[in-house]
Amino acid sequence: MNGDSKTVLKDRIQPVPLNSGFKMDGFWVWGGSVIKVDSTYHMFASRWPKTHKFPFDYFHSSEIVRATSTSLTGPYKFQEVIIGERDSIFWDSNMAHNPTIHKIGDKYVLFYIGSDFTTMRPGSDKFLRRVGYATASDIEGPWSRSNKPIIDKESNNPAVLVEPGKIMILYRDDKLRVDLAESESFSGSYKIVNENVWPESKIEDFYFFRMRNQYHIICEDNEGSVTGHVRWGAHFYSQDGMNKLEKYKDVIAYDHTLKYNNGSEIQCVRRERPQLFIENNQIKSIITAIYDGKSSWCQPVELFPSMNLNNK
Repeated sequence: MNGDSKTVLKDRIQPVPLNSGFKMDGFWVWGGSVIKVDSTYHMFASRWPKTHKFPFDYFHSSEIVRATSTSLTGPYKFQEVIIGERDSIFWDSNMAHNPTIHKIGDKYVLFYIGSDFTTMRPGSDKFLRRVGYATASDIEGPWSRSNKPIIDKESNNPAVLVEPGKIMILYRDDKLRVDLAESESFSGSYKIVNENVWPESKIEDFYFFRMRNQYHIICEDNEGSVTGHVRWGAHFYSQDGMNKLEKYKDVIAYDHTLKYNNGSEIQCVRRERPQLFIENNQIKSIITAIYDGKSSWCQPVELFPSMNLNNK
């Protein structure tokens, strides 16, 4: 794909204020997704106690919370637990992770993964992770959780795109194979329409969107075979309705350097779970989860100028 640098996300990433983002004392915080309602920014993120290890103890200790700010970059203040433990008969009774928030019709729909600590992955000693959702008519709830998952097999890192007449979900399995499923409704039932979206290498942590009448994905380059750097952000697009995925003209979406507006910077040990904040057809911010070796938090980073989804 040809074009000028104005369509390259990484060239627009701005420094952030000190003490911005969403952090919580005593918790690992991860995977924030932001939506704006009136003048308030609401972030849905995962957390688990620092008494449990980072990162893999999310498997049995993660829950999903909501935090708010009057500024896109924050700081965000914790408000409430949205998805915590519930009765063991449900698919998400013991763990919830990977939130991504969307407004679909007149409802707020929070997609996420969950585990019930009873269902095991086939051929594995680990618990099955599956995608489901919760809905609310008001961003402050109450939230109604789905009784069953909408992807009823090992599925992680859901990325949702709302299209006229259909909902599209990207997700990956425990081998990092990426599937694409579609449904007429967010509640299902979903049919796989591409069962191996990017067979060339391992990618994960997707954000799925449309730009210039093409499908685009921002994700994590798990092994570094796409960007040349392990776990940097990668940018893909499709010209044919997601039958074939291609590398974007500048495939690097973001690196591991987080810059502050006082001139300082840090090199992130891990920077993952990219999510975009889109308003009025403009990509205003990219939100990533940051781990600096001691703490973790969710960091929105503003883009300037913002990216117009409709420009040719």
